[in-house]
Amino acid sequence: MLAPMSIRLATFNIENLMSRFDFGGYRNELLQDRALALYQIADEREYKELERARMMALSDDTRQLSALAIAATRADLVCLQEVDNLDALRAFEFGYLYRMVGQGYRQKYLTTGNDSRGIDVAAMFREETRHGQPIDFKGMTSHAHLTYGELDLLTPELKALGAEAHERVFKRDCLEIDLEIGGRPLSVFVCHLKSMGSPRNGMNGRDATMPVRLAESKAVRGIIEDKFGRDRAANRNWVICGDLNDYRERIVVTGDEFDGFRFEVVKEEKSGIDPLLADGFAVNVVERLPELERWTLYHTRGPEERHLCQLDYILLSPALAEKNEKAKPAIVRNGQPFRTIFPVGQTPERFPRVGWDRPKASDHCPVAMTIDVI
Repeated sequence: MLAPMSIRLATFNIENLMSRFDFGGYRNELLQDRALALYQIADEREYKELERARMMALSDDTRQLSALAIAATRADLVCLQEVDNLDALRAFEFGYLYRMVGQGYRQKYLTTGNDSRGIDVAAMFREETRHGQPIDFKGMTSHAHLTYGELDLLTPELKALGAEAHERVFKRDCLEIDLEIGGRPLSVFVCHLKSMGSPRNGMNGRDATMPVRLAESKAVRGIIEDKFGRDRAANRNWVICGDLNDYRERIVVTGDEFDGFRFEVVKEEKSGIDPLLADGFAVNVVERLPELERWTLYHTRGPEERHLCQLDYILLSPALAEKNEKAKPAIVRNGQPFRTIFPVGQTPERFPRVGWDRPKASDHCPVAMTIDVI
C-alpha cells in the first residue's frame, strides 16, 4: 500500500481584500462608513479625501490581523474569498503574510467571477508541504460562465425571484484547481455562494435567497459528478472549500453580560447547502466538533437578533473522509472583535490591536485541517 501524503488545507473569507477605493457612500448613505457620517462633508472631493485617509488608516491594522489569522492555520494551501484581484493578493502576501510565515505562498490563482463588487475566490499554496512533499499545479477551471439554462436549474422558486435561463448560476464562481500532492491527485473546488442579505418580500434574507444557494450547490455537485462520474465521485480525492453562506444549525445567543449569556443550538429544517451533503455526497468535517464549537461567524442586528453559525466549510469526498476519519478541523478565532460573544470556555487570546468591532482579521474565522491523500 502506498504511504499517505499529507497536506494542511484552510479556507478563509478575508473580507474585502481590496486594491481600490469605494466612494459609493457619497451618494448612498447606506454605503457610507459610520465614522464619516459623524462629520459634515462639503463636497465629493472632500469626501474622497476623507475616505482614502480612513481606509489607509484602517487597512494596515486589518491586514496585519488577517495575516496573523492565516499564519495561525499553518496551512500549506489557503482557499480565499473576497479577493479583489491577483495584484491585491500578491501585495498582501508579500507585504504582510510573508513577514509572519517566512517562505511564502508563491503559487496564487484567481479568475474574475460574477460578483458585482468585483470580489473573487482565490487559492494560494506553497511549492511543497510542511513535510517536504511537492505540491504540483496541474490545472485550473473557472465555472463562472455556467447558466441556469445550461444546467437545467431554473426552478419555479428562482423564476419567482425574476431569474431567467440565460443568467449565470454562480454569483461569484466555483474555481476548480487540480493538484498533485507528492504525486497523488487532489481536486479543490473554491466556492463563495450567494449571501443572505437583508429581509425582503416579507421574508428574512436567508429564506429569500435560499433558491439561489440551492441552485449553486446543485451546480457544484453536478460539476464534480461530471468530472469524476456520478458512480465514481465518492471514491476520488476532492474537497470543497469556501464561504457557503448558509448553515444547518445555529447557536442562538440570549441574555447579557450582567446576568449571563445563554446559548441554544437550533437545528434548521432546510439549508442552501443540502444538495452537497444529501445522500452522503460530501462530509462536513466541522460537524466532528462539539455543537457549541462549530461556528465560524457571529451574527447580530442588536440584542434581539444574535447567533453563532457555521458559514465556512471544508467538505471532503467520502473517500477522503474515510481515510481521515479521526482528523478534526481547527477554527482560528483570535482575530474576532471583542463584540463577539463566545460560549463559556471558548474566549481566545486576541491578536494585538483587535478592536471592539474593528479592526479585526475578518468577520469570518478561518477553518483548517490536515488530510492524508492516498
